[in-house]
Amino acid sequence: MSESTKGVSPHQVGEAWEEFVQEQVYPEPNTKAKEDYRNYENPARETVRAFYEENHRKQTYEFVQAKRAEFLQLNRSQMSVFEACDYLNTLVDDSDPDIDLDQLQHLLQTSEAIRADGHEDWFVLVGLLHDLGKVLCLYGEPQWCVVGDTFPVGCRFSERIVYSEYFNQNPDSRDPRYNTKLGVYREGCGLRNILMSWGHDEYLYHVMKDYLPEPALYMIRYHSFYAWHREHEYDWLCDDHDRAMLPWVKKFNPYDLYSKSPNPPNWEQLRPYYTDLINKYLPAAIAF
Repeated sequence: MSESTKGVSPHQVGEAWEEFVQEQVYPEPNTKAKEDYRNYENPARETVRAFYEENHRKQTYEFVQAKRAEFLQLNRSQMSVFEACDYLNTLVDDSDPDIDLDQLQHLLQTSEAIRADGHEDWFVLVGLLHDLGKVLCLYGEPQWCVVGDTFPVGCRFSERIVYSEYFNQNPDSRDPRYNTKLGVYREGCGLRNILMSWGHDEYLYHVMKDYLPEPALYMIRYHSFYAWHREHEYDWLCDDHDRAMLPWVKKFNPYDLYSKSPNPPNWEQLRPYYTDLINKYLPAAIAF
């Protein structure tokens, strides 16, 4: 544990990701001025820095490879979407400072906002599903490797990643195999060939990859990849397919960030609609 996290509870250490993405990105009309967002110089809590210090120090190429080997066999459990939601209903994301709502309410608020705007039904489903990868917490994963902005590993860390200075503590930043612009990759190889930092986005992509349309999968896999879809970094690793999918990722993010409200949707009233929607795209039991 770093000096900055000594005496800080595990819940507090996780208070980082949505500290930025819920309050400081894509301002909702008539709320905050644009300059009030992504305020890295004066974060609301020092635990924001503590979270990213631990995340950036430990998310190495070898760490990600190990986590993929550990979890991507998808042999932990078989659950329906409703069972996964029931678990998330017990979880208040430690990185969310906005509203003390459980994760199911966040998912419903996201999906209902998408539905209200008349988008495709699979897009609505992404709103309901996009954070189900946080079931990793059920398996004992600490929040620093479940939530947070995501980024490629195996190549130089961009200075446009939030709190990039903490990558100085990451051994990959001193490893000649990984600290060049391309690292272990080749230019234009496509994001599908890149190892992303480990977290709920990458995990859920692998859980859902056989079931959903390609734009939906990009939304799930890269919605936390702010260095790409907001800061315009890592284009040198992208191919034309990635660039064609980028507008979908950008379209999704405002719903994820600014659909929250202190007045939660009524799950029991909405359940019949989402039962039909889930059954259209997903099997009764999904491998997690």
